Amino acid sequence: MSKSTPKLLRVRPAGPDHQVVTVTSASKAYRRQPCPSCPWRVDATGTFPAEAFRHSAETAYDMSQHVFSCHESGQKKPATCAGFLLRGATHNLAARLGYLNGRYGHDVTDGGLDLHPSYAAMAIANGVLPDEPCLAACRGPND
Repeated sequence: MSKSTPKLLRVRPAGPDHQVVTVTSASKAYRRQPCPSCPWRVDATGTFPAEAFRHSAETAYDMSQHVFSCHESGQKKPATCAGFLLRGATHNLAARLGYLNGRYGHDVTDGGLDLHPSYAAMAIANGVLPDEPCLAACRGPND
């Protein structure tokens, strides 16, 4: 498999010290366990501004082709977030195809960490109001 350089698609500000970056990537990189400040971790609630969750909500939409990437991996070496694979990828088309084509393995674990049960729950815990339009189309693992 040839290596491809990620292509920057868009950058959206999400607070004074944060941004949401969307890149393309043919990389098979993914995290096997949530990182120390993973937004899916309950103990990391409040680390990122609500605007970041508004921008990333599309990753939880039915048949979405956008995956939630690990913020620690950065734009140059993007990797799919372990928390997303564990709690937010059930209805995501890109993730489902990633499992089918071998991009992701079944070796992701929560490491005993308490994770938010769904994207909407995570976003709400981080300041997004439950009735905001960005959450209306979010699917959870049990939907």
